[in-house]
Amino acid sequence: MSNKNENTRLDRRSFIKAGGMGTLALTMAAAGLPGDLLVDKAQAEELGEEIEGPKLAFNSNGKFKVIQFNDTQDDERIDRRTIELMEKVLDAEKPDFVVLNGDNITGGCDTELEMKQAMNNVVQPMEKRGIRWAATFGNHDEDSTAKTGMDEEDMLKFYMNYKHNMNVHGKKGLTGTGNMNLLIKQSSGNGAAFNLWLLDSGRYAPKTIAGQDFKGYPTWDWLRFNQVNWYYERSKVIEKKYGYKVPSLVFIHIPLWEHRFMWWGSVDSRTEEGHNLAAARHQITGERNEDECPGPINSGLFTAMLDRGDVKGVFCGHDHINTYCGNYYGILLGYAGNTGFGTYGLSGPDRNRLRGARVFHLDENHEGVLVDTHMVFAKDYGIDLTANDQSIDPLPLDGK
Repeated sequence: MSNKNENTRLDRRSFIKAGGMGTLALTMAAAGLPGDLLVDKAQAEELGEEIEGPKLAFNSNGKFKVIQFNDTQDDERIDRRTIELMEKVLDAEKPDFVVLNGDNITGGCDTELEMKQAMNNVVQPMEKRGIRWAATFGNHDEDSTAKTGMDEEDMLKFYMNYKHNMNVHGKKGLTGTGNMNLLIKQSSGNGAAFNLWLLDSGRYAPKTIAGQDFKGYPTWDWLRFNQVNWYYERSKVIEKKYGYKVPSLVFIHIPLWEHRFMWWGSVDSRTEEGHNLAAARHQITGERNEDECPGPINSGLFTAMLDRGDVKGVFCGHDHINTYCGNYYGILLGYAGNTGFGTYGLSGPDRNRLRGARVFHLDENHEGVLVDTHMVFAKDYGIDLTANDQSIDPLPLDGK
């Protein structure tokens, strides 16, 4: 979402740019292509798409864990606590896979090098631990593009050069960048136990459609029909391939309208009474501290998922100080809060109280496979929550 501390961030940038550039140090080495990515040619042929991707698999105990980091959202001089939080979550939870779910970086980078440093900062916690990961894009990832010339396609290529990254270019012709899915194989055999959909929910609404502007409407973007249709048709082909619907999770940066409908138990009204009824009906947990910020047009993704019956949950970020999750007619809708200390949070001294990550426990022996999801917070790990800036020099940019 928008950066409510933009003035503070600009002051910090001005100070750093004036005196901090001399502190940058890079360790450059020869770059190598990922060596551990396995190409499932049979799957690509069966699904009619030229997608080369790695395989994930459940552990021998039938379990698999996913971590969602959202809105790390900083420039090349990241707040040190963002990295500390990521590292402590990874060390405590020991996930099998991590999703960087959009707004991974933000404006303030003046060069391509600085953009790469900003991305490298949030990648290193996984890379150093050998944990596989992939990224989606949010509305802020291209905030520095006008100055640096590095757009999302360039960022995707940069991410894909890391050893443990699992992004692919995705199907050609779809709106957005890197729309993809990752099948997680059963612990034994060749069947698929679970599926992860990573979709690009865009940035901002176009200025006009059919000559009409969006004044008075939300200014964010939405999933386009071609993306929704791709999910729908690919879901059917996957079912045909394996002989059953493969349960799945969807990760998008910008929330659906249904997130708001669920919280209030209504399309139109917003009352405490309505929310109390909704909280009981949809088993809502967590906090809502700001309005949901979907785009002006409902994408229809929820309808498509409801019809297909394979998606167990849709999880977003974007609205940093929302952490709630509920069951909306059989599909979990939830937020991951935000991980980055360098962007807006709650007001006053509580600014950093909700910095955190979302954990997903999967078990192939459990009906629906998704057993549980919950938030973990910086306060759980004893991280300094002082409402100040603790930016550091960029991490070494090895071999990129």
